Amino acid sequence: MYCKINLQEYLVKTRCGMVSVAVFGDQDKPALVTYPDLALNHISCFQGLFFSPEVNSFLLHNFCIYHISPPGHEVGAAPIGSDDLMPSVDDLADQVLEVLNFFGLGAVMCMGVTAGAYVLTLFAMKYRQRVLGLILVSPLCRAPSWTEWLLNKVMSNLLYFYGMCGVVKELLLKRYFSQEVRGSVEESESDIVQACRRLLDERQSINVQQFLEAMNGRRDLSEGLRKLHCRSLIFVGENSPFHSEALHMTSKLDRRYSALVEVQACGSIVTEEQPHAMLIPLEYFLMGFGLYRSTLSVSRRSPLSPICISPELLSPESMGLKLKPIKTRIS
Repeated sequence: MYCKINLQEYLVKTRCGMVSVAVFGDQDKPALVTYPDLALNHISCFQGLFFSPEVNSFLLHNFCIYHISPPGHEVGAAPIGSDDLMPSVDDLADQVLEVLNFFGLGAVMCMGVTAGAYVLTLFAMKYRQRVLGLILVSPLCRAPSWTEWLLNKVMSNLLYFYGMCGVVKELLLKRYFSQEVRGSVEESESDIVQACRRLLDERQSINVQQFLEAMNGRRDLSEGLRKLHCRSLIFVGENSPFHSEALHMTSKLDRRYSALVEVQACGSIVTEEQPHAMLIPLEYFLMGFGLYRSTLSVSRRSPLSPICISPELLSPESMGLKLKPIKTRIS
């Protein structure tokens, strides 16, 4: 189990400050680098995925996991000083390079969620030789729309004046999860939403605000996506507010090297809301890199079976030669 794997935590000094990295697994194995969404860290963004026994055993069988936290997002982080440099998205991408160099890593597999997906995509565009493949969950690739920019400014001001208040938490939870798990008047919140709400209380508001401001100043990466020749697998929940962003990104990537998985009845953070939906697409995607389990099977408890996946993914083309858009169907 993931929880029994030795965890080592490092603070890596970079040009723009300290970065926390949690390392799981055997460092002699290939590296999988993760980067979470706004106000999250590896506990609140990737725990569901790595606590899923099937996914966990498959990934830890093949990788050592390097969870990078955005500045000041790690557990127990102190507030970032007002005199500290506020990083841009380019600074955040450069920090990823500094982390790789600190650990002596070469080319790595990358997995990012929403804002983290943007940072890792930008990293892949700037340092192509350091990225083997991209696994992106509800990714961003364009500059913020006026609506998003205004909403982010409202959240930024609330964080500055009122901290991680109830309104900010509700806006973030709506960003992360579908209505089904957020609950309603008739139905209570799911356990994952309640756990995330508690973890948000631990975040330092100034640290979240800095990451938010960096993302609100991001630029459009669309034109450079076609030049990315690393294989890319994109997951997006059909109820994610960034669903159209994922479709746009898929349309700009080279179709020979990319695939889209739309997860029904799911919000943005597929890694938490429906981690089992990621298992089979991940297995077939990583087969293209020669990574696999000795027994390719699905647990009876998994909501996915091979017949739930579009035939394109199960074809020989999907083994790394050609990946096509697919859609999951969760019963």
